[in-house]
Amino acid sequence: MISVCLTTFNGEKYIVEQLRSILSQLESADEVIISDDNSVDCTLELIKNLEDKRVKIFINNQKRGIQSNVENALNQAKGDIIFLSDQDDFWLPEKVSVVINALQDSDLIVTDCYITDKDLNIVHDSFFQQNNSQSDKWKALIRNPYLGCCMAFNRKVLEKSLPFPSNIPMHDIWIGNIAAFNFKVSFILEKLIYYRRHGNNVSSASEPSKYGLLQQINFRLKIIQELIKLSFKNKKI
Repeated sequence: MISVCLTTFNGEKYIVEQLRSILSQLESADEVIISDDNSVDCTLELIKNLEDKRVKIFINNQKRGIQSNVENALNQAKGDIIFLSDQDDFWLPEKVSVVINALQDSDLIVTDCYITDKDLNIVHDSFFQQNNSQSDKWKALIRNPYLGCCMAFNRKVLEKSLPFPSNIPMHDIWIGNIAAFNFKVSFILEKLIYYRRHGNNVSSASEPSKYGLLQQINFRLKIIQELIKLSFKNKKI
């Protein structure tokens, strides 16, 4: 069973196109978990109008922000395989089959993607190339290659990653590092989604960091600190 965990917030412009690109690749027993962060536009109405029983909607009581919203979606997931998804991208038709096949030998998969403008015109042919992504887990601590919308993982990784520590910089960095230091991670060079950049994205992964060098170093130190704490906790158990 596959669980696609998708967070929404005022995503009416692209959500239907994205959901159709996902649902067309899923089986009847699979699910799409929607965790909505109090959208005030027509996002939820548009999702409900699809009338697809595989789509399960959970609405936050108050606005939580992206990290807590993702955690809420993950906590609802029932599947053996979990995909993360943004509300405004577009999945290419072979995404699910390629990733499921790759997960036979790995615990977490990171795929490449096309970076596009709002109309899905390709503006960069490879996120890996633009980001200078490194698969080595130590180098990945310096230059983060873990882009949530390009990640999928098994339930072992999910259970090890939750709950999210309160001081981590971003959920996908945390999940990626949990997998890298505890399980097997594989990077796939195939581009399996259109990663849409339209000026109002919640994520800014393909753009220059808005944080200074000291803040970026502090983020890495927090991740390392939490990984060490988790390691010691597991040894005690």
